[in-house]
Amino acid sequence: MQNCVETKDVSFVILSWNSANHIVNCIKSIFSDPDCKERSFEVFVVDNGSMDGTVALIEEMRREKASCLFPIYLDKNAGTTYPRNLALKRAKGKYICVMDSDVVLQNGTLAGLIQVLEGESSAGLVAPKLVYPDGRWQKSTDSFPTAFAKIRRYFWLRKIEKRESKVCKTENPVPVDYAISAFWVLKKEVLEKIGLLDENIFYAPEDVDYCLRIWLGGYKVLYSAGNQATHAAQEISRKRKLNRSTVMHIKGLLYYFYKHKYIFRKPLVNA
Repeated sequence: MQNCVETKDVSFVILSWNSANHIVNCIKSIFSDPDCKERSFEVFVVDNGSMDGTVALIEEMRREKASCLFPIYLDKNAGTTYPRNLALKRAKGKYICVMDSDVVLQNGTLAGLIQVLEGESSAGLVAPKLVYPDGRWQKSTDSFPTAFAKIRRYFWLRKIEKRESKVCKTENPVPVDYAISAFWVLKKEVLEKIGLLDENIFYAPEDVDYCLRIWLGGYKVLYSAGNQATHAAQEISRKRKLNRSTVMHIKGLLYYFYKHKYIFRKPLVNA
């Protein structure tokens, strides 16, 4: 029997959209994790109006894990901020784990990330090293964007990532500007102080905005390469097509620059 009580150690917040190929493995990886079995936890799955059978799969698992698994179903794709906020408002955990539905939690990762947060009082959020299912390195952190950096990234992203993947990085936790929100673990006290995700941003860069707010709030954002998770990234934003996602990303980026009053010189908070 899973350890599911009223006061939680960890709240998982999973965002799902047409993820029938991934959602079962994602949820199972949580319930099979040895560390989760030693902690009280809850799992919220927010589905963004999936049309591929994802909801039926979630319902099947909900019947089996009814005391721990709490789905929230939306009738359309509402982006990344509003859906996640629905779950974040209900989260009771001392620690909150934000995951994409195509992430698989590896044994020991959750325990390692929580240990990082417990080991440094100023740490607010920590992210693991992300890898593709075939084991290849995946970019999971970055510097705060500027207009020039976004242009360079648009045209030369693959070259940038190839160069960065070859750089030897310590497995010890290090501060970073921001971590991509495919997998975060943050303290509940950070959520209470910093607030929810900014719903003026539909799709991106909500992760950049939130990490900057964490730094401005007096906490650190850390990257722990010694802890690892598998992410079968769909990489919608990488496709150079003028679709709704691209338009919403551009709007979100312009809003982010306006909100934080910069565009060419990034904030210097991670010094």
